[in-house]
Amino acid sequence: MARKTGSHSQITGPKVRAAAQSLFARKGFAAVSMRQIAAEVGVQAGALYLYTPDKQTLLLDLMETHLTELLAGWEDSDPKGDAQDRLEAFVRFHIRFNLDRADAVFIAYMELRNLTDENFAKVEALRGRYEDMLEDILRDGQRAGRFDIPDTKLATLAVIAMLTGVNTWFREGGRLSRDMVENVYWDMVRKAVATT
Repeated sequence: MARKTGSHSQITGPKVRAAAQSLFARKGFAAVSMRQIAAEVGVQAGALYLYTPDKQTLLLDLMETHLTELLAGWEDSDPKGDAQDRLEAFVRFHIRFNLDRADAVFIAYMELRNLTDENFAKVEALRGRYEDMLEDILRDGQRAGRFDIPDTKLATLAVIAMLTGVNTWFREGGRLSRDMVENVYWDMVRKAVATT
């Protein structure tokens, strides 16, 4: 019996992805077997192959989905116009978007080493598109004399790393609210790129 009674692809497929994401984030991709994912979902191991050809494809799917949603989310949020307004919007968007997706963010950054070369190239292209969006904002601010940045690529990587780091320490109900975190991080980024 390959499929659990009452199981449907539109129900079980997302459960497989959610279970894999949770397990990969908690234990690491290399330590998780297809059998463990199946047990988490409540299906036989062989049934997983109805939803994904292998564990590598599942990892790629999780990363691509996260990055595609990130790109689409920013494109919908981008206020256009003034570089400083756009940079503030980017900072706030990045924090807000990623805090709701801690497992996906962890996997997208920490499991790159487990991708095949071909899959790494696909994920790297998506990451590059997102980085380019921020770098365009920084370049626009530099050209307008609003930002003093000696290297926009380096500044892009530094800002993204700083913003993504929020996921490592932020806890809901902790000392700082989400709004406070956004405000403090925006102030730090603003000061880091401002003209003197």
